[in-house]
Amino acid sequence: MGNFIFADKFFLGETVAGPGFMEIKDGKFCQFLKNRPADAAGIIDYAGHWIAPGLVDTHIHGFQNHDIMDNDFEGLNQISEGLLSCGVTSFLPTTLTSSTEALNTVVEMIGAQYRHVSGAKIKGIFLEGPFFTETHKGAQNTNYFCDPSIEKIKKWQKQSNQLIKKIAIAPERKGAAEFIEYAAREEIAVALAHSDATYEEAKEAVAKGASIFVHTFNGMSPLHHREPGMAGAAMNLKDVFAEIICDGHHVHPAAANILMNARGRDRTLLVTDCMMAGGMPEGNYQLGEFPVEVKGGTARIPGGSLAGSILQLKNAVKNVVEWGIATPEEAIYMASTAPAKSIGMDCECGKIAEGYAADFIVLNPDLELIATYLDGVCRYQVQKEGVK
Repeated sequence: MGNFIFADKFFLGETVAGPGFMEIKDGKFCQFLKNRPADAAGIIDYAGHWIAPGLVDTHIHGFQNHDIMDNDFEGLNQISEGLLSCGVTSFLPTTLTSSTEALNTVVEMIGAQYRHVSGAKIKGIFLEGPFFTETHKGAQNTNYFCDPSIEKIKKWQKQSNQLIKKIAIAPERKGAAEFIEYAAREEIAVALAHSDATYEEAKEAVAKGASIFVHTFNGMSPLHHREPGMAGAAMNLKDVFAEIICDGHHVHPAAANILMNARGRDRTLLVTDCMMAGGMPEGNYQLGEFPVEVKGGTARIPGGSLAGSILQLKNAVKNVVEWGIATPEEAIYMASTAPAKSIGMDCECGKIAEGYAADFIVLNPDLELIATYLDGVCRYQVQKEGVK
């Protein structure tokens, strides 16, 4: 038999169990037992604690002073290492709207190097742009906005070694319907973002195969009772996922609750949209080509628009529970299993289940992160006070 983890509570897919013992063998989850195994090779005791799947961040631009668009493997590796302190064990490096040439080099680098990162695992690439429109541009560079191009996505997919798992577009752009159909056939999750689309335009995009709404309420046409817009579509259309940034700045807790109630907590995705200032002090940073000031818990470009966030995914989980809009079980699901499902990767991450890589986190009952494990090995641990 392998080693066992003992804890008070285990978040096992759709259920919660415990106290009990989870077997880990050869870096993978095996059986869960309610009673102490007689012949265990060893037992790691987390009495008084909870074991949850490693979190999955499907929308993140940077961390600890590194940006995906820097096109630097060492920076990418530092992001992957730093994310372990956020409880994240799998992620999608996320690009920004930029020149075709810049995106070519970034996706090529990630595709060639993604297996070599030593921290949180790269499960694919999220291309956020450049197929957007100006009205809700956010911190995306309008100089590079263009219509969706099947030829470009074909090239990026080839350059990245088929690593693109998600791409965001504005559905009102010319050629969007054909592009969505192509990407969906190629098993690339099509997300809708930075768009002034009507409800009907969003509905048509979903009918063609789009399946995710990006940072819902932000960067999209708002809900109006005579024109529900993108926000209304995110809440009302069937069989789609809706991202939300729960840092307390991007979306009011009541609006987050409305989305979760309408969309369902099984199809709401907690994401960070974190930029390079995540895990760093307040000050001046960059988001792509834009200067950004980080102050008071927000990142903003000149003029005041939000420019991503400095949110850590473990804190999004804690926030929605403290706001009283989700149970711990729901919050963890929205930050692990649901994001993995949204990109078709729930067959290999976002769950504690037999045969899956033993990527998990240890939480106390206040949802504070205690430790992060990759393949059954503790890779991050909070130092106790007075211990160095």
